[in-house]
Amino acid sequence: MDLHGKVAVVTGSGRGLGLGYAQALAAAGAAVVINDVDQGAVDAAVAMITAAGGRAAGAVAAVGDSAAAEELVDTAVREFGRLDVLVTNAGILRDRVLWKMTDDDFDDVVRVHLRGTFTCARAAAVRMREQGTGGRLVLISSPAGQRGNFGQTNYAAAKAGIVAMARTWAMELGRSGVTVNAVVPVAATEMTKTIPAFAPVIGEAERTGVPLPDRLRKDEGLGTVEDVAGLVTFLASDASEGVTGQAIGIGGDRLALWAHPKEKAVAFADGGWSADAIAAQWPDGVGAEPETYGIPAPKAPEA
Repeated sequence: MDLHGKVAVVTGSGRGLGLGYAQALAAAGAAVVINDVDQGAVDAAVAMITAAGGRAAGAVAAVGDSAAAEELVDTAVREFGRLDVLVTNAGILRDRVLWKMTDDDFDDVVRVHLRGTFTCARAAAVRMREQGTGGRLVLISSPAGQRGNFGQTNYAAAKAGIVAMARTWAMELGRSGVTVNAVVPVAATEMTKTIPAFAPVIGEAERTGVPLPDRLRKDEGLGTVEDVAGLVTFLASDASEGVTGQAIGIGGDRLALWAHPKEKAVAFADGGWSADAIAAQWPDGVGAEPETYGIPAPKAPEA
């Protein structure tokens, strides 16, 4: 995939998945703006990419408000002359069950993930429309946003909102040649290492360099950061020109297209539905096959 001549901003790219995305984009030829709240992480990431022959600049900013978003876009234009790709990866976790989650727990996560995606995408869209040559918005979501996840009210809500924004912006920016897609990644990160069913296998793979087993790569769709980066690179490229408004899953050996919410079962009653009528119809009618919820628990390894 050739991204020479393109300029990308990747938020939250000082480490982890964001760094992997930035490295992949740079390896394909794009100039990359590295963003993190940690100056040391930004400097190290920029040095790593330039040492590998890529082009990179850094911008230390806490994603969330408009000033930070404008700084990221301004850095891309100042250092490399334009902006073609935005990858909104920055995020934090403040996991609590509902009755223990504080206002700050909720607001902090929504501010970085959801509001940060909005402010950065808005600033990028303004610039891309001014340039008149199209662009790519790649918004990082999560399985938690698609299915819900225990203890992640704030995170799941923000990630679900990101997919909704991708669908909306795909309509709004289509005439400008800007595509907008959501990526739903599953990779071995610091967060997935905390899952008991995954931790020992991930730890062993990191210690020995042996690839993750098929039961994780295929059955669970769990792989490495590098496995996810290919999708981000594709969506940043000209090859994805006809792909927009989609939520696309990636992890291990699995590539998947997530369905948009739609009506699964429908019934009609002349004059409308009373509560008693719904109660009578529900078990064998519209509610006969209720939807599942929550991320499926990982399968235990076979003995």
